[in-house]
Amino acid sequence: MTDTARKLTIAIASPLEDEHVQRIRAFDPSRFEVIHEPDLLPKPRYVADHNGAPRTMTQVETARWQAILQKADILFDFDKLDAAAMPRNAPNLKWVQATSAGIGEYLRKTGLDKSGIIFTTASGVHARPLAEFTMLGLLYFFRDVPYLNARKQEHHWERYTVQGLEGSRVLLVGLGSLGCAVARDCASFGVEVWGTRRRAGGEIPEGVSRLIEQSRIIEALPHVDALVLACPLTEETHGLIDRPKLDALKHGAVIVNISRGQVIDEQAMYDGLKSGRIKGAALDVFEVEPLPKESPMWDLPNVLISPHSASTVAAENSRIIDIFLDNLGRFTRGEPLRNSYESARGY
Repeated sequence: MTDTARKLTIAIASPLEDEHVQRIRAFDPSRFEVIHEPDLLPKPRYVADHNGAPRTMTQVETARWQAILQKADILFDFDKLDAAAMPRNAPNLKWVQATSAGIGEYLRKTGLDKSGIIFTTASGVHARPLAEFTMLGLLYFFRDVPYLNARKQEHHWERYTVQGLEGSRVLLVGLGSLGCAVARDCASFGVEVWGTRRRAGGEIPEGVSRLIEQSRIIEALPHVDALVLACPLTEETHGLIDRPKLDALKHGAVIVNISRGQVIDEQAMYDGLKSGRIKGAALDVFEVEPLPKESPMWDLPNVLISPHSASTVAAENSRIIDIFLDNLGRFTRGEPLRNSYESARGY
């Protein structure tokens, strides 16, 4: 898989803290040259910002970046200037380590899924932070935080009762590394977890009490207190939770979406939230991002909005570099890479 006659060039294509760049440089300097030019990359706005604020590039800077791409055998993240042109602009490119777990839609949109380049994802890195957000969302509504906030604004003290999480039932759509982390957390709170897969067979993950085939989701929805979406976005899951399924969802149920906005019919969900038939929703993702300022979702008191940031924690880049360095070792040994994207699956 590698050309042992020369050093391979690794180009850092998105903002990355210097301590992590140094870890890559120290991995095997006899085999790899690492190019990191922060002034040619978007300016990070926060720790582990892989997109950054766009820079206005001069002709000279653009030429410098193009020269780096010409040399690159491996990219850490996608070229943010023109991802679709990466096969042409980086003719030696063999492999891209992405900083996201869900890259299928991006690869299809840019045509990179047909490029022949190897892509590896950050799958598993975001499982713990997203599981934490899921529990935050469930607790937010099962412990009725909106009620507490309203009483606080009124300076009103009065004892009250909540449903609580223990003894409730959650339908968890998606049982990858993320879904399994959510299942374990829910089970530790005494929640009964029903999980869905494309096919219901196979070993039941820890924390899941019942497996349901994805095609039979609508039969389960009337019997659950919460719906958690943790599946990758694929052709099969696009629009998976449509209006009929939301109409079938138990009255007063809660929704948490840590998948992608396109997995659920957003208008139908909004209608259910506004009417009160859906008790609340904790949403990290939306059909259109950033969520437009004029979106009525902003004004619903029973919606917790996260700007697609539930997965981002201070330790994120360190964990991604762990995967990248492991894959560099596999790459040099000619072994299969960890978290390789498979176009047939869509993730």
